[in-house]
Amino acid sequence: MPLVSLREVCAAAEKGRYAVGAFGVQNLETIQGVIEAAIEERSPAILLVSEGAIKYGGLRPLAEIIEALAEQAPVPIVAHLDHGPSFEVATQCIMAGFKSVMVDASHYDYDKNVAITRQVVAMAHAVGATVEGEIGRIGGVEENIVVSEAEAAMTEPEEAARFVQDTGVDAVAVAIGNAHGLYKGEPKLDIPRMGRIYEAVKRVAPDCFLVLHGGSGTPDHMIKDAIAAGVSKINIGTELKLAFVEGIRETLEKKPGVDDPRHLVGPARQKVKEVTKAKMRLFGSSGRV
Repeated sequence: MPLVSLREVCAAAEKGRYAVGAFGVQNLETIQGVIEAAIEERSPAILLVSEGAIKYGGLRPLAEIIEALAEQAPVPIVAHLDHGPSFEVATQCIMAGFKSVMVDASHYDYDKNVAITRQVVAMAHAVGATVEGEIGRIGGVEENIVVSEAEAAMTEPEEAARFVQDTGVDAVAVAIGNAHGLYKGEPKLDIPRMGRIYEAVKRVAPDCFLVLHGGSGTPDHMIKDAIAAGVSKINIGTELKLAFVEGIRETLEKKPGVDDPRHLVGPARQKVKEVTKAKMRLFGSSGRV
């Protein structure tokens, strides 16, 4: 089916009390792995394309691969810009066929964050696309995004509500102790805070959805608690990268003389699919299509 927007999959997720996985992709094989998992699990899926992935593979090639594979899939697929750095990059992605973008201006002060996000919302909504913003600062490292523990800041419920009202975003990523990359020790997510954010946001914008970044390495029970508190979209990036590399490493250990790239990336694609399927079952999105 054609690519869909974030609103379409998140609205169904919120109603069904589950979350949709948003999975970081970088190349043909990771895109295939996620979409194949979605088909086999009968689950919607969000494919996250970062600025780094665009620089590596090119926006048009990645967009066309995703669109071609999505059209063959009998499940909803979202192509979503992850942590878009600017109005210009968000615009380019929508022109390339994305129905959803994230603009991350959370490193600026509140007024500038709102101004940039609102500009992207106006552009995207004019063509029927959806926008995710961020309020609060999520710690950790993800490609070109580095936020130290000292810089990380928890999202305040009332500020989240104000941000959503001021920008008109369709979804908002919040900070409750989550972090990009792998955690050092067990994470400590402030689930009650997520519940308060949900209530505050829904009070002013019933159609806005909450997003949890930094899902890789988060214990299953915390994921389930976050969904129960109102999260509709959960990002997974690092675990897929590790799975892909593990697939290549295992192949080289078993067959050090392999001379066909397909024999390396094929097993790596399978690893990505296995991790994706496990996350879909955890999030409760399996069997929803």
